Amino acid sequence: MLKQFQDLSDIELAQIGNDQITLSGVMSAALLTLAFLVASWVAGHALKRLRQRTREGNAALYLTEKVLSYGLVIVGIVAGLSTLGLDLSSLTVFAGAIGIGLGLGLQGVVKEFVSGLVLISDRAVHIGDYIELPEGTRGVVQEIGPRATRIRNNDNVYLLVPNSKLIENTMINWTLRGDTRRIHVPFRVAYGADKEKVRDAVLAAAREVPFTMPDTQTRRTQVWMTGYAESWLEFELVVWPSLDAVKRPKAMNAAYTWAIDDALRKACIEIPYPQRELRVRGLFGHEGEDALRTLRLEHGEAPEEAPAETTTNDAADDLMRPPPEPEPEELEPEPQAPRKAQASKQ
Repeated sequence: MLKQFQDLSDIELAQIGNDQITLSGVMSAALLTLAFLVASWVAGHALKRLRQRTREGNAALYLTEKVLSYGLVIVGIVAGLSTLGLDLSSLTVFAGAIGIGLGLGLQGVVKEFVSGLVLISDRAVHIGDYIELPEGTRGVVQEIGPRATRIRNNDNVYLLVPNSKLIENTMINWTLRGDTRRIHVPFRVAYGADKEKVRDAVLAAAREVPFTMPDTQTRRTQVWMTGYAESWLEFELVVWPSLDAVKRPKAMNAAYTWAIDDALRKACIEIPYPQRELRVRGLFGHEGEDALRTLRLEHGEAPEEAPAETTTNDAADDLMRPPPEPEPEELEPEPQAPRKAQASKQ
């Protein structure tokens, strides 16, 4: 029976040049390729679990996970073809022709694959970073795959962005370095409002928001007056929130806007609305004082002008401070040598 099985396994299925393809070769190649595929899945899954449990070295673990997974698959395919009985050196011309065809037909896939490897090896983007694309797409990087990067936005919607798009276009990484970012929240008040009162009310409200970072020498919560509009004064709250808040920009801006509105209402500061001022130059053919006398109106005594109060200009103070120094490059933590055993007490 064993001899019959050997005869069955030696059945020739095909012949490519001088190479014979037998049933036993096909079975061996399939088993070997399958073993490498299983090893690739096990190694990738183990490294993924390890990466999820550790905080440091995630970038290196992710790179190792992808390179090891892809490498085992490629080695398995090559080993399977060799076990099949094919002389790979004799297929050079044939493989070159196939390579040209695949290069022309699958150049987009190859481009995305190489772009994915560049993203994995580059330290500008990490898993868990909050990024923004040119068209306004924002989200947390979940995975960098062979074709596309998976991003999850704050509405729990997953977006697949081609890897080459992250390399070729301008991308904002909101969480690359540091523990905070400066955010500008615009608001308006009516003409005639006390600027110092507006500033004090809005600053107090912003500092009560739980994710506002405390003031330091280089980072301060400020209120800037940015311009004059048709019916209102334009201001901006300049604030430094935590990175967790930066990852949710709409909710963050809504929280600060709500706090600003409450503060302005409590301080009895008028919130503006569109309005027009009408001035009558003439009445019944009279102008100026003659028109007032026709209406039996007279000018009252002009009130004395109050002395100008000293106000705090946060924007000017911000310009007087030196710019913050660039943060140093983050280096991978060096492995610590094992401590020597302490000498025993004499």
